[in-house]
Amino acid sequence: MSADQLAEKLVLWIRERVSASGCEGVVLGMSGGRDSSVLAVLCREAFPRGVLGLIMPCYSCDEDKEHAYAVAEKFSIPAEVVVLDGAFDDLLKVMPGDDADPGIQRLAEANLKARLRMLTLYYYANKLNYLVAGSSNRSELAVGYFTKYGDGGVDIMPLGGLVKGQVRELARFLGIPQEIIDKPPSAGLWPGQMDEDELGFSYEELDNYLTTGEASNQLRERLESMIVACEHKHLPPPIASF
Repeated sequence: MSADQLAEKLVLWIRERVSASGCEGVVLGMSGGRDSSVLAVLCREAFPRGVLGLIMPCYSCDEDKEHAYAVAEKFSIPAEVVVLDGAFDDLLKVMPGDDADPGIQRLAEANLKARLRMLTLYYYANKLNYLVAGSSNRSELAVGYFTKYGDGGVDIMPLGGLVKGQVRELARFLGIPQEIIDKPPSAGLWPGQMDEDELGFSYEELDNYLTTGEASNQLRERLESMIVACEHKHLPPPIASF
């Protein structure tokens, strides 16, 4: 399927899902990254008068905020800024953590940032009668590279069937600024954090495995282990049957 056909189908799908829910539009987070930028433009096409992008810095990189602003301006996407630094600090003050392993503590704090953004998105969604759209793609979802009840806590995931490379192609077609397309994928959870460094493999390798089933034996074992380990992230909470 060509990029223009894919974009058209996604816009229609977003419009149909929102309308079927009885809602009036879409709210989404704008991180300044490639995926969220693509999602923002698609949602703007689906609901020109019913879309809101939220820029939610939480001790975030200035460049990410600048990129989010640039996309909002270029595509005339209504956007609001909600700075979450203070809310994050206040929560850490009332939560234990001084005795935690530094790596575990950093991960807990990173997930807290993602969950604060989820809360913010749903606050606006409730006020506006909008659905919350998430920008996770198939590659991230497959290996669980998202925060449960954070960036995974959304109503619709329009890009969830596309591997990372397909989102890149869509970004080029839509005219996303080249500096956003080219910058290394990052969730922006701490300074210098890069997705592929954390994962231990490239998105190109992951995409290839998901689309062809091909990978080295070592990588295949790693990916299959991650896919099994994250299964709980894709399912509703278990309910006792007695």
